[in-house]
Amino acid sequence: MKGAKDMTVGNPFALLFGFAFSLMVGNVFQQLYTFVDTMIVGKYLGVTALAALGATEWLVFVMFGCVQGITQGFSISMAKRFGSHDEEELKKDIGGSIFLCLVLSVLLTVIGMALCKPILRLLHTPQDMMEMAQVYLRTLYGGVCISFCYNMPAAFLRAAGDSKTPLAAVSLAAVCNIILDLLFVVVLHLGVFGAAFATLLSQLFSAAYCLRAIKAGGFVRFERADLTIQPERMKRLLFLGLPMGLQNIITGLGGVAVQSVINGFGTIFVAGFTAANKLYGLLETAAVSYSYAVVSYTGQNVGAGDYQRVKKGFSAACVLGILTSGAMSFVMLTFGESILGCFLSGEEAVLTQTLEIGCAFLKILAAFFWLLYLLYIVRACVQGMGNTLLPMCSSFLQLAMRVGCAFFLTRRIGQAGVFWGEVFAWLLADVFLCVCLFWVYRRQKRDGAAPIGTV
Repeated sequence: MKGAKDMTVGNPFALLFGFAFSLMVGNVFQQLYTFVDTMIVGKYLGVTALAALGATEWLVFVMFGCVQGITQGFSISMAKRFGSHDEEELKKDIGGSIFLCLVLSVLLTVIGMALCKPILRLLHTPQDMMEMAQVYLRTLYGGVCISFCYNMPAAFLRAAGDSKTPLAAVSLAAVCNIILDLLFVVVLHLGVFGAAFATLLSQLFSAAYCLRAIKAGGFVRFERADLTIQPERMKRLLFLGLPMGLQNIITGLGGVAVQSVINGFGTIFVAGFTAANKLYGLLETAAVSYSYAVVSYTGQNVGAGDYQRVKKGFSAACVLGILTSGAMSFVMLTFGESILGCFLSGEEAVLTQTLEIGCAFLKILAAFFWLLYLLYIVRACVQGMGNTLLPMCSSFLQLAMRVGCAFFLTRRIGQAGVFWGEVFAWLLADVFLCVCLFWVYRRQKRDGAAPIGTV
């Protein structure tokens, strides 16, 4: 296939950096979806509308993180097939994944639309932002199928070592999103609905680009037999995909629980926390990119049976992660306050309080950002070797830590307890996953036995 990359040969450091760099740029553009939404909503619709987006942020992550996790799980099997050069099985895995995505998109849309209003009430969303939060959430949940349409082709491409096509697709979508945001929110005055609808249309353009590239590049030439339903294959794919989807759901539920505490601190705190979270999410994109690179690299080399090369790739990724996290921390400390100001408008006293809250969060994140980058890399290596259950278990630990700090540490040290909960969650997950990685790697290297979930 045009653009595919065999990651079983070549320098691991150069391969990982080259693969991740394209994804990094692409993920920056992808973050611009919500980044631009937030900036335009905050500037043109006010602090209350900005807080409404913040109140739904984790609920959006729960749904779309689930979609992203499931498709990334399916791609692990594809990466192994690519590494072992088993084209026939690769086509059958892709066919099975497409069928599962169709079924899951319908199921998740129904569940999301039915539960969004009760969940917003359960989270004690302030009444002044309830209607806007509900409109924004329902609009995005109604487009779950569009998210699958983009994430599945992008996962196919990454599994084959192609990070440039997803970059082009998401860059196109980001440009479309900016134009549509300005049109729907500023010109047509469609409010938060316009911001959400712009995001969905942009993802649809991105999906169309990926599908066109797959067809033009000859990535897969389906035959009728490749699209038949094979229960055992579906079961194996779900065993890889569902734990990764659940992992993001668990992480999101922790965020939802924390959001219920944050909502109790008032609109100003919610707005400051939301603005800081947007910058945090933007600077986290490099870690996400490294995780995609490590999953594809590890999956291909496990498929080729080269475990020593897996070890070399992991070491190279850790070096890259630590260096990159230092650069991101520098951005937070040096430019954080100026960037947060781009999201906010209103009375001077309100702006000052909101900025103080956001900057306090950024200072804590900056000191420990390297823990987050290592977390992404270690987790991706375990997943790439075929074990998606242990990383899912790490999400329970993160959930417990975030919720515990939000509900109990805040009683001791105040609102900053929410900020420290994020750092403690990273640390606990890092320790657990390092132990898991040591066990999984030694097990496979010793006897070649596939961990649970491996196809």
